[in-house]
Amino acid sequence: MRAPWPRCWPAASCASSPAAPIATCPHDLTGKQAEEALEAAGITTNKNTVPFDTASPFVTSGIRIGTPAITTRGMREAEAGAIGGMILKVLDAPEDASVREAVRSEVRALTDRFPIYRD
Repeated sequence: MRAPWPRCWPAASCASSPAAPIATCPHDLTGKQAEEALEAAGITTNKNTVPFDTASPFVTSGIRIGTPAITTRGMREAEAGAIGGMILKVLDAPEDASVREAVRSEVRALTDRFPIYRD
């Protein structure tokens, strides 16, 4: 059964949070499955409960994305949108190794443009 909230949960009132939970139910994935697929693609998230979550806290129905990790590198809205696109690619095909590898390459290219330490 799909969750009653929209694919782009959280609500706008929560979107300014530096670590907003995102429901994974629209992709028929648990938070744990999404976390593992994204990690394999080079994107670090944490499984996280979402409002009205019926899944166990050890499995969850969502993930948490920490925005300080990208803003510290100097990324802005355009890069956040690109990262969101990468996340959707992986969540749409979590078992597809070629998708995960392609996204991993996109992640590398993006992070190379925004190194943690600059010379």
